[in-house]
Amino acid sequence: MTDIFKPAVKAEKPLFDGPDWNFDLIRDVYDAIAEVGLGEMGLDIYRNQIEVITAEQMLDAYSSIGMPVMYRHWSFGKRFAHDEMYYRKGARSLAFEIVINSDPCINYIMEENSMTMQCLVLAHAAMGHNHFFKNNYLFKQWTQADAILEYLAFAKKFVADCEERFGVSAVEAVIDAAHALMNQGVSRNAAPRRRFDPAKARQREIKRREYEIEIYNELWRTLPQSKPEAKAEEVVIDPTPPIVPEENLLYFLEKYSPKLPAWKREILRIVRVLSTYFYPQRQTKVMNEGCATFVHYEIMNRLYEKGLVTDGSMLEFMHMHSAVVYQPGFSDRGFGGFNPYALGFAMMRDIKRICLDPTDEDRKWFPDFAGNGQPMETLKDAWANFRDESFIHQFLSPKVIRDFRLFHIRNKSEDHAVRVEAIHDEMGYRDVRRLLARQYDVSQQDPDIQVTDADLSGSRRLVLTHFVRDGILLDKDECDRTLMHVARLWGFRVRLVEVDNMTGAKLREHETLPLP
Repeated sequence: MTDIFKPAVKAEKPLFDGPDWNFDLIRDVYDAIAEVGLGEMGLDIYRNQIEVITAEQMLDAYSSIGMPVMYRHWSFGKRFAHDEMYYRKGARSLAFEIVINSDPCINYIMEENSMTMQCLVLAHAAMGHNHFFKNNYLFKQWTQADAILEYLAFAKKFVADCEERFGVSAVEAVIDAAHALMNQGVSRNAAPRRRFDPAKARQREIKRREYEIEIYNELWRTLPQSKPEAKAEEVVIDPTPPIVPEENLLYFLEKYSPKLPAWKREILRIVRVLSTYFYPQRQTKVMNEGCATFVHYEIMNRLYEKGLVTDGSMLEFMHMHSAVVYQPGFSDRGFGGFNPYALGFAMMRDIKRICLDPTDEDRKWFPDFAGNGQPMETLKDAWANFRDESFIHQFLSPKVIRDFRLFHIRNKSEDHAVRVEAIHDEMGYRDVRRLLARQYDVSQQDPDIQVTDADLSGSRRLVLTHFVRDGILLDKDECDRTLMHVARLWGFRVRLVEVDNMTGAKLREHETLPLP
């Protein structure tokens, strides 16, 4: 099987020899990686910003969901303490890098890494992830790489100002409620609403300040107050009647909540923007990690062919790469589902094989690209135009199904025995591919909860409907706790009805009032 690269010209000496690194060496290695990734593989990336951080800084990045700038919240400190305890005990390791979908693309690399590992993670993150972020259609549609850092800086300052003016407890209560509804804060079936405009955000803040100045009267300061913490708050409700059903709960509460002051609406908008930002990443875990792993594998091998990486460094690389793409067996105690690195990398390598050296089976299953001799063009097209669910449905081959020993079993409570529904034949391959693809469909994982009624002029009751799929109801305790958060934001009675998605039959009902 031929390679995707032309024959390499051997370098006079390797880029490095040994584990030690310095910033000049990082720069030289990055230039060599970019020559392969951009020049030979044809990757298209954002500008890269590389930052070296310590283990404690990596733990801090974990706690704030990996973002370089983030507002404060107690859950981040809790996450930091949890991760640090397990790390100090040796019960878990840290990621070698974190990469941020922004322009410039921010790459955090650990100072504890050896030079070989720095080379690997730069190829993985600065080339692989970066290319995927810039070119995949979901990230183009849902994220604003050139604005997210500025928006996070605005969000951090805004939340800090709210804490100073309204109290930490009041702000945390709003963020708690918004975080509880984060997965229900995305408009999945509609184009994202308007792009973030920092100028408009500042204008909204100026209007809020002007309103406070207008209503302020020095005489009121001399009167005794029964509730010292009570403050005049602007409550602005969208005058247009709500359109239901609405799947984006955070958007609906932000626009139509009868009692919510303007600053709380802004916090809901901040959390909603973050939820939208992470939505593509939830849908492309296999593809994103598979792309980055394939890219670092090809780049490291190419550097070795050029004589820029020593035998010792290549052995270290192969050891770490093998650990990354290891897939535990079903009976293994460490099994926790499919390793996205393993599945993604296996499919990327398989596509390369099909393009360069297809079998008769490959030509039958993939007539559009089998034997086309253009693996990088085929892969870049897939990376740009698919998400996990559609990618698996389109590109998972019988060979990969056999390699992973996949088959379909039926294990229903009403059956007396487990039934094998799909084996390794043509119908079985199609069945396995369809079912595996469905497991990566985010719309099937998240409950389908929509606002179906809202009385804004009478009782103010809000009605939510959960359209139940496959008879799977919401966990009652978790549902009741989350519903309390909805009631806190809405300010009045909230009712949630669970109905069968196919028949419309009512299955269960929940109702709650906001706490005083």
